[in-house]
Amino acid sequence: MSGTRSALVIGGGIAGPVAALALQKAGIEAVVYEAHPSTADGIGGSLAIAPNGQAALEVVGARHAAEDGSVPISRSALSFGGTEVELPHLAGLPPMRLVQRAGLYRALHDLALSRGIRVEYGKRLVAADEGPGGVTARFADGTSAGADVLVGADGIHSAVRKLIDPGAPDPGHTGVLGLEGVADHRVGREPGSLNFAFGKRAYYLYWPLPDGRTGWGANLPQDGPMTLTEAREVRPEAWARRLREIYGDDDPGGRLVRSTPADRLQAAGSLHILPHVPHWHSDRMVLVGDAVHAPSNSSGQGASLAVESAVELARCLRDLPDAPRAFAAYERLRRPRVEKVAARAAKTNTLKAPGPAARVLMPVLMRLLLRTALRPERTFGAEQRYRIDWDAPVREPEPGAGAASSAAGSGR
Repeated sequence: MSGTRSALVIGGGIAGPVAALALQKAGIEAVVYEAHPSTADGIGGSLAIAPNGQAALEVVGARHAAEDGSVPISRSALSFGGTEVELPHLAGLPPMRLVQRAGLYRALHDLALSRGIRVEYGKRLVAADEGPGGVTARFADGTSAGADVLVGADGIHSAVRKLIDPGAPDPGHTGVLGLEGVADHRVGREPGSLNFAFGKRAYYLYWPLPDGRTGWGANLPQDGPMTLTEAREVRPEAWARRLREIYGDDDPGGRLVRSTPADRLQAAGSLHILPHVPHWHSDRMVLVGDAVHAPSNSSGQGASLAVESAVELARCLRDLPDAPRAFAAYERLRRPRVEKVAARAAKTNTLKAPGPAARVLMPVLMRLLLRTALRPERTFGAEQRYRIDWDAPVREPEPGAGAASSAAGSGR
């Protein structure tokens, strides 16, 4: 029988509402505290929800959030040096979904509200006090709130991570800056196709849209990081000029950037990756999503893993008698999986922002990447076929047993 009856969820982005929905399903009352003064509508570009992420959303009745208004991807291809190779897909799985983060956020936010979950805005966390009876969160506006546990779903720049461990790592820079746009150019492919292109100077990707236009994303190599605020202070016309310089000689990259009005460009700032986080939890506080495991965007799994972890955390709190034991079980179940995905994605980052030596070896590296990508079951099968069995009880490992035994009944 769980001793957890209430939770404070810090962060109202993607992982936060899912955590609140899963906790509610587990019989735990959750309130979401968001630092922004209002809803975060319109923030963010496109992101992928893999089949495993869709399955995790289904656990909390939110699968529609990844489907409504999304582009299902049934075909993908990789091109380099004028050669294009179609990539095989895993059999028996639904297509990956490309969604706008703003749309996914709004759908999850509205679903949480419709189920009676309270969301408090303008609540920037500054401190937390833990004790035998629970945890008290203190906010910048002078207010406070208490519950049995506190869930840090506050993203890659998490305040909760630093409260749990002041020495916790800061996000690392992947070496690329993200931009996104919608071009008027038609690429001659049907919607449902995602194309990964290694241009002469930088990597980009593009996908046909149902209205005949083409969505695309650019990964510009950069020496130092740039915050989202700094990136958005740059005039769109300046970004447009730089994109034409970088991709102007690529096909179809040059036509995509030239047919994209500057007011349709969206800068995401530097893309980050979170290094190994030694401490996922304290006695009363725990991390989920990008706050604790943020693989680079090369993984295609960031949002999906965040959703999975939110669901798995609720399951552990439901089944184990106290928060420390539930948090320990949650970490045993999740850490090996998310770190394996992060390690795979980190290898791809070398190709997106190659140094001088890597540029010379690019043909060899590309052949290695293609050999990997052409064996999808071996490379992606365990990631995308993973499913959380919500109804199976979480059990602690027997004395002397390894972490694998504690995962029984979780993912398959």
